[in-house]
Amino acid sequence: MAKARKRPFIAGNWKMHGTLAEARALASAIVAAAPELAGADILLIPPFTALTEVGGLLAGTGIGLGAQDLFWEDGGAFTGQISGPMLKDAGCRFVLVGHSERRQYFGETDETVARKVRAALRSGLSPIVCFGETLEAREAGRTIERIDAQLDRGLGDLAAGEIASVLLAYEPVWAIGTGRTATPAQAEEVQAHIRGRLEEKYGNGPASCAIILYGGSVKPSGSYSLFKEKNIDGFLVGGASLDAGAFAAIAAEALRADREEK
Repeated sequence: MAKARKRPFIAGNWKMHGTLAEARALASAIVAAAPELAGADILLIPPFTALTEVGGLLAGTGIGLGAQDLFWEDGGAFTGQISGPMLKDAGCRFVLVGHSERRQYFGETDETVARKVRAALRSGLSPIVCFGETLEAREAGRTIERIDAQLDRGLGDLAAGEIASVLLAYEPVWAIGTGRTATPAQAEEVQAHIRGRLEEKYGNGPASCAIILYGGSVKPSGSYSLFKEKNIDGFLVGGASLDAGAFAAIAAEALRADREEK
């Protein structure tokens, strides 16, 4: 069965990389490649310090701007935090929530993820909510158990109308920054399960329309076969997004696979 029709969604998470000059150069190179990628939704997620700079370069291009995290309050005495209204004011339309590195290094929990999802929606931002299992969980046969727990707690009591503004990203922790990538079959198994869970809770309409990304050492060489899978709607790209050519190639491979589905 062919996958549900959606434009490929390709997001580049720059993580803690880039001076302003480097951010300008990278964003400019991706903007230059954008006309060849018509038909895909492209999103750049630079560090907080580069949001305004990159946002200015993206104006009028159709490329979206996102942030790497937010706090669950809209303002207050929370030194070092960034709020949803601040991100919206900086031109963001999307924000990552619950990335595995936030969970691993900064104490993010499923409960704080749920609070941040609420904060993002309250501010008019679309959260990209990240889920994924560790190598230990996978080898113990607990992948689905862990994904279910993250979904149930991280999405909380969102209504069907709210879930339409939420994107999901499956990022197997064991494949992030390791050079290892889940096989298309491994990624599809989990992402099909995620869509099935959404259908159980919200119905077929919201589940079929939901954008579910794959993230985990995404490279141009594997993008075509991954995107051919029914429940992979795009990619959350890490290291390869710091190379404009590689990032554009990933989007091009997804578009090639997408065109073959028509």
